[in-house]
Amino acid sequence: MKQSEPTQFVGNEGIESGGKPKWKVVGPGLVVAATGVGAADMVATLVAGSLYGYGLLWAVILGVFLKIVLVEGAGRFTLATGKTIFQGWRSLGKWTTWYFGPYIMIWGFVYGATAMSSAAMPLAALFPAIDLKIWAVFMGLAGFTMIWFGKYAFFEKVTAVFVGIMFVTVVGLAVIAVPNIPEMFAGLVPMIPEGGVVYTLALAGGVGGTITLAAYGYWLREKGWATPKWMRVMRIDNSMAYVITGIFVIAMLIVGAEVVRSAGVVLSAGDAGLLDLTDVLKERYGDVVGVGFLIGFWAASFSSIIGVWNGVSLMFADFWGNMRKKESGHPDTRVGGKYFKFYVLWLTFPPMILFLLDRPIALILAYGVLGSLFMPFLALTLLGLLNGKRIPKEWRNKLHTNIALGVTAALFLALGISELVKAVAPLFGG
Repeated sequence: MKQSEPTQFVGNEGIESGGKPKWKVVGPGLVVAATGVGAADMVATLVAGSLYGYGLLWAVILGVFLKIVLVEGAGRFTLATGKTIFQGWRSLGKWTTWYFGPYIMIWGFVYGATAMSSAAMPLAALFPAIDLKIWAVFMGLAGFTMIWFGKYAFFEKVTAVFVGIMFVTVVGLAVIAVPNIPEMFAGLVPMIPEGGVVYTLALAGGVGGTITLAAYGYWLREKGWATPKWMRVMRIDNSMAYVITGIFVIAMLIVGAEVVRSAGVVLSAGDAGLLDLTDVLKERYGDVVGVGFLIGFWAASFSSIIGVWNGVSLMFADFWGNMRKKESGHPDTRVGGKYFKFYVLWLTFPPMILFLLDRPIALILAYGVLGSLFMPFLALTLLGLLNGKRIPKEWRNKLHTNIALGVTAALFLALGISELVKAVAPLFGG
């Protein structure tokens, strides 16, 4: 039996009375921005600022540009073909499914615990009488409830609120820190400081999302932007999203350069580094600023929870629906469908087991290995999908787009190899 053509879902949200698609500030791009900037990104940028001042500002701006290119490609493929990104990957060969299937299951299990713990940390700092693990479980249940019962429109509006909180707290903190404008301009000149290769790669390639970048096409569909007539709107939406991401990252670089560096403190690894920053802020600016930053820390972490719980669940639902020979867009694969709900459950409850364990080395190792390969996987497969017969000629890559996407693929490959070496180091006593 021949599989039916992919169902296209055409919405009218944002269409003027004349039928012309109209961009709105709150869209899928804002969701990508909020989901992509998490606590780990904030810490990486803070550390870079504390070590090198504004020397890597150019890498932040390069990273914003490369993410715009990458996500635009994912969105363009979806709008131009009416197919999901997973359908595109399958057209490249079975190897994509053999990689993506194990990856999304292991990634979800480990990330679920990481995300819940991250969102719990600022709450445990604000209310220390309640144990961190209890806050983590509560954050997981809160995210689960919002995504299980909420529709996409509700999720999008809530995300906009979190972006507002992040903007006020993080950007406000950068203003209070008083950036050194001449040094910022000097930081626009590309250079890699001594010993700064890893941080340069991390800022240019690692800030602003990983697997959630590929979820963009699914959020376009949920928004109702599902045909080529939405192409211009999608490009504006995506560009504005990463401008916002860039503002957040530059703000944290300013805080690292002006606050952490001058305080002479060494931030802890991982999300705990933001708690170290809170102590510095309270000492320098008082409790109001310190508590305000904790609220911003929580908003960044919890927005990543609901973004992943929604977007990656849609990706899994499409993957499993295709495995079950159901067309993309089948009710089982949409928000609220049974495959979607399965992955929401998977992200929430099994990872809570990890709260009881110390460090499940084998699982962390698998997570690190597969995770380090995802961004190169996405960049390289987009090069295959956006050239040739898989996409209508009108929407194929131009030469300059192929160059930009090729640079992006090379950067993520270098970053992926770096992360891969770090992930397998424990096997060799590293």
